[in-house]
Amino acid sequence: MLFKQQALLRQKLFVLGSLAIGSLLYLVARVGSLDRLQPLCPIDGRFGPRGQDEIPLRALQFKRGLLHEFRKGNATKEQQLPKAIIIGVRKGGTRALLEMLNLHPAVVKASQEIHFFDNDENYAKGIEWYRKKMPFSYPHQITIEKSPAYFITEEVPERIYKMNSSIKLLIIVREPTTRAISDYTQVLEGKERKNKTYYKFEKLAIDPNTCEVNTKYKAVRTSIYTKHLERWLKYFPIEQFHIVDGDRLITEPLPELQLVEKFLNLPPRISQYNLYFNATRGFYCLRFNVVFNKCLAGSKGRIHPEVDTSVITKLRKFFHPFNQKFYQITGRTFNWP
Repeated sequence: MLFKQQALLRQKLFVLGSLAIGSLLYLVARVGSLDRLQPLCPIDGRFGPRGQDEIPLRALQFKRGLLHEFRKGNATKEQQLPKAIIIGVRKGGTRALLEMLNLHPAVVKASQEIHFFDNDENYAKGIEWYRKKMPFSYPHQITIEKSPAYFITEEVPERIYKMNSSIKLLIIVREPTTRAISDYTQVLEGKERKNKTYYKFEKLAIDPNTCEVNTKYKAVRTSIYTKHLERWLKYFPIEQFHIVDGDRLITEPLPELQLVEKFLNLPPRISQYNLYFNATRGFYCLRFNVVFNKCLAGSKGRIHPEVDTSVITKLRKFFHPFNQKFYQITGRTFNWP
């Protein structure tokens, strides 16, 4: 009887030992096959040089933690009035700025230009109509909308002040002559799509009777930043404005976005990982995560028509004193000619 029990025990131990050895051999073979396959699809090869495009772990941890913070205490999403507005400037990079700020998990953007404060018909619909145009967000998120026409429309500063006198206002500017030509280019493209003719930029920007800069031309008028800003300063202190360098946002976006994060009192969470240069498009695109990337519409970055150099020189000379005053008021200097 004892002999049979011992034989049965040895048999069980043999079976268990065989299973253990088999499992070990499988694992060794599996690891070996992974090692052999690794050179065919290295993870670093898919995302670029290590350190340049790797996912910042702290940023991902922050995003999860922040969203958890938003949801705790039975917090629900609601349509909130904006706590910050990109008020201009047209063709300064307002869309790019809004989309880039949306990389931050604490920012929620209105997808379309609402034109509430600059459009009398919309404004007459009331503040609740405006609120319902906003996206849903958690209480501690910042809703941002952008409508570049706000900056140059006379009634807008007072209307926004009545809604929220402590709101934060973002203005993105480019070199004034370049901005005016970009403005013209967009209108020209619209005319061409409708098979309509349009004057050359030189004829619009220069008064043919006086040979001086035509200040009645809207594209020129919009680029006189200080004139519009002075109207806003009747209602808001300069501390509630942040000026964004639109030219730098094109070539070196991260430092500009970090300045905006600081202005909005947001923890710095937009990193170089979120921005990558698209050589085909010629400007930076956005990386929200490993799966989702986004580039701006193809209409962005239009090629400008050639403009007579004497007209460019005349415009730059005209804008120069206004630029100097703009630097003094805002405390930010640009390398504009």
